[in-house]
Amino acid sequence: QVQLVESGGGLVQAGGSLRLSCAASGRTFSPYGMGWFRQAPGKSREFVAAISWSGGRTNYADSVKGRFTISRDNAKNTVYLQMNSLKPDDTAVYYCAASSYYSNSVSPSQYNYWGQGTQVTVSS
Repeated sequence: QVQLVESGGGLVQAGGSLRLSCAASGRTFSPYGMGWFRQAPGKSREFVAAISWSGGRTNYADSVKGRFTISRDNAKNTVYLQMNSLKPDDTAVYYCAASSYYSNSVSPSQYNYWGQGTQVTVSS
Protein backbone atom coordinates (compact mmCIF):
# COMPACT_ATOMS: atom_id res chain seq x y z
CA GLN A 1 0.00 0.00 0.00
CA VAL A 2 1.04 3.57 -0.72
CA GLN A 3 -0.58 6.54 0.98
CA LEU A 4 -0.48 9.87 -0.84
CA VAL A 5 -1.10 13.28 0.72
CA GLU A 6 -1.23 16.42 -1.39
CA SER A 7 -0.55 19.94 -0.15
CA GLY A 8 0.12 23.41 -1.51
CA GLY A 9 -3.22 24.27 -3.05
CA GLY A 10 -4.94 27.58 -2.50
CA LEU A 11 -6.31 30.73 -4.04
CA VAL A 12 -4.12 32.68 -6.47
CA GLN A 13 -4.66 35.41 -9.01
CA ALA A 14 -4.33 34.74 -12.71
CA GLY A 15 -0.68 34.85 -13.72
CA GLY A 16 0.46 33.67 -10.32
CA SER A 17 2.22 30.49 -9.24
CA LEU A 18 1.67 27.60 -6.87
CA ARG A 19 3.73 24.56 -6.00
CA LEU A 20 1.89 21.38 -5.14
CA SER A 21 3.55 18.62 -3.18
CA CYS A 22 2.57 14.98 -2.82
CA ALA A 23 4.12 13.06 0.05
CA ALA A 24 4.09 9.29 -0.17
CA SER A 25 4.30 6.80 2.66
CA GLY A 26 4.02 3.07 2.91
CA ARG A 27 5.83 0.93 0.40
CA THR A 28 9.02 2.04 -1.33
CA PHE A 29 8.24 5.12 -3.40
CA SER A 30 10.80 4.99 -6.14
CA PRO A 31 9.49 2.18 -8.37
CA TYR A 32 6.20 3.94 -8.92
CA GLY A 33 5.28 6.07 -11.87
CA MET A 34 3.68 9.24 -10.54
CA GLY A 35 1.10 11.56 -12.02
CA TRP A 36 -1.00 14.61 -11.38
CA PHE A 37 -4.61 14.83 -12.48
CA ARG A 38 -7.27 17.45 -11.95
CA GLN A 39 -11.03 17.61 -11.85
CA ALA A 40 -13.11 20.74 -12.22
CA PRO A 41 -16.78 20.88 -11.13
CA GLY A 42 -19.01 19.07 -13.61
CA LYS A 43 -16.05 17.70 -15.57
CA SER A 44 -14.28 14.38 -15.68
CA ARG A 45 -10.84 13.87 -14.20
CA GLU A 46 -8.14 14.88 -16.66
CA PHE A 47 -4.43 14.19 -16.98
CA VAL A 48 -2.05 17.02 -16.11
CA ALA A 49 1.48 15.60 -15.88
CA ALA A 50 3.37 12.37 -15.25
CA ILE A 51 6.91 11.39 -14.36
CA SER A 52 8.79 8.10 -14.59
CA TRP A 53 10.15 6.34 -11.54
CA SER A 54 13.64 7.72 -12.12
CA GLY A 55 12.42 11.19 -13.00
CA GLY A 56 14.10 10.94 -16.36
CA ARG A 57 10.95 11.08 -18.43
CA THR A 58 8.01 13.43 -18.12
CA ASN A 59 4.74 13.89 -19.94
CA TYR A 60 2.37 16.87 -19.95
CA ALA A 61 -1.10 17.72 -21.13
CA ASP A 62 -1.02 20.22 -23.98
CA SER A 63 -2.98 22.68 -21.87
CA VAL A 64 -0.18 22.98 -19.28
CA LYS A 65 2.94 22.50 -21.39
CA GLY A 66 5.42 25.28 -20.83
CA ARG A 67 3.65 26.43 -17.64
CA PHE A 68 3.74 23.41 -15.31
CA THR A 69 6.72 21.30 -14.28
CA ILE A 70 6.56 17.91 -12.57
CA SER A 71 9.49 16.65 -10.56
CA ARG A 72 10.23 14.11 -7.85
CA ASP A 73 12.64 13.60 -4.99
CA ASN A 74 12.79 9.88 -4.26
CA ALA A 75 14.91 10.47 -1.16
CA LYS A 76 12.04 12.49 0.29
CA ASN A 77 9.28 10.30 -1.18
CA THR A 78 7.74 13.41 -2.69
CA VAL A 79 6.54 14.50 -6.10
CA TYR A 80 5.99 18.15 -6.99
CA LEU A 81 3.98 20.14 -9.49
CA GLN A 82 5.25 23.67 -10.07
CA MET A 83 2.47 25.68 -11.68
CA ASN A 84 3.30 29.04 -13.26
CA SER A 85 1.27 31.52 -15.30
CA LEU A 86 -1.92 30.14 -13.82
CA LYS A 87 -5.22 30.73 -15.57
CA PRO A 88 -8.81 30.60 -14.31
CA ASP A 89 -9.25 27.43 -16.42
CA ASP A 90 -6.69 25.74 -14.16
CA THR A 91 -9.16 25.90 -11.27
CA ALA A 92 -9.81 22.34 -10.09
CA VAL A 93 -9.11 19.80 -7.40
CA TYR A 94 -5.64 18.41 -8.11
CA TYR A 95 -4.92 14.78 -7.37
CA CYS A 96 -1.63 12.96 -7.02
CA ALA A 97 -1.53 9.33 -8.20
CA ALA A 98 0.92 6.44 -8.17
CA SER A 99 1.14 3.53 -10.56
CA SER A 100 2.71 0.20 -9.65
CA TYR A 101 2.87 -0.98 -13.25
CA TYR A 102 3.06 1.94 -15.62
CA SER A 103 5.48 4.78 -16.01
CA ASN A 104 4.50 8.16 -17.47
CA SER A 105 0.91 7.08 -18.12
CA VAL A 106 -1.78 9.63 -19.06
CA SER A 107 -4.66 7.28 -18.20
CA PRO A 108 -6.26 7.49 -14.74
CA SER A 109 -7.17 3.79 -14.97
CA GLN A 110 -3.48 2.86 -14.93
CA TYR A 111 -2.91 4.43 -11.51
CA ASN A 112 -3.77 2.31 -8.50
CA TYR A 113 -3.15 4.75 -5.64
CA TRP A 114 -4.68 8.20 -5.25
CA GLY A 115 -4.48 11.06 -2.82
CA GLN A 116 -7.47 12.98 -1.47
CA GLY A 117 -6.83 16.04 -3.61
CA THR A 118 -6.02 19.69 -3.01
CA GLN A 119 -8.10 22.61 -4.26
CA VAL A 120 -6.53 25.13 -6.62
CA THR A 121 -8.57 28.24 -7.39
CA VAL A 122 -7.35 30.85 -9.86
CA SER A 123 -9.20 34.16 -9.84
CA SER A 124 -9.39 36.41 -12.89
